[in-house]
Amino acid sequence: MTERAPHATLGLSADEVLTTTQDYPRMITTFKQRERREGIVLKQFSIPTPAEDPAGIVRLFEENISDRTRLILMSHMVFLTGQILPVRDVVAMARKRGIPVIVDGAHAFAHFEFQLADLDCDYYASSLHKWLFAPHGTGLLYVRRDKIAGLWPLMAAPETEDDDIRKFEEIGTHPAANALAVAEALTFHEGIGAHRKQERLIALRDYWADRLLENDRVRLHTSLKPGFACGIANVELEGVDTKSLAEHLWKQHRILVVAITHDQFEGLRVSPSVYTTYQELDRFCDAMEDVLANGLPS
Repeated sequence: MTERAPHATLGLSADEVLTTTQDYPRMITTFKQRERREGIVLKQFSIPTPAEDPAGIVRLFEENISDRTRLILMSHMVFLTGQILPVRDVVAMARKRGIPVIVDGAHAFAHFEFQLADLDCDYYASSLHKWLFAPHGTGLLYVRRDKIAGLWPLMAAPETEDDDIRKFEEIGTHPAANALAVAEALTFHEGIGAHRKQERLIALRDYWADRLLENDRVRLHTSLKPGFACGIANVELEGVDTKSLAEHLWKQHRILVVAITHDQFEGLRVSPSVYTTYQELDRFCDAMEDVLANGLPS
């Protein structure tokens, strides 16, 4: 989709999109292509890891706004670490300056408890195959009502749908199975309950994190304080190569984690889900403690 409202046109040379260095690569690639195609500027800045000062995050966004800033992109939950960012406060700050905010909610939706209306954002997008457990290729797009008419859908829609959110669904013949499966996934999610799901995911995270943190060589790049993260956490073993560690865990123990290497930090992204058992987390901790004691096998 592209925005066409005169007060927020993006596409003029040197117009800026502001985001962090920890946003999702696909989103970064999208705006990098617009840099090459249209001459806009993608401006990125660093945030602390972990970040436990919401006002500080808002201040970083504000300090990096220029008179060329036309759009802010921010993650609701950072995919690298599970960090939850203060969306509502950033949106409020940006709105005073007439700057719309796109929120990437891929890892937030159905992961922890929140109300979309409470964020008061202009745009919110999420894939549904992650924490809602819907099929790949399903997603959610929210557009603030007064912003709908100002967006062109990438798949052409008739003029009669200019003010209709359904214009973003003009993709030709719709596969019925995916939509029906989304309904089943929502039923499953609501059956568990958003709050109970959140509490379960936090309990699983704390179970393995608290145990591993007893070792001095373990570094957690995710806050364990309430409200700053949920089920995802990023952990590093000092002196152990992160990519090699992830390969070892999979090949030797069939434990699936994601190796994260970033300019600011590196570590394993660990993401237990509601069906993960404490016995499985014990296996993970046993394997990690073995590497701490004996190193990776040669």
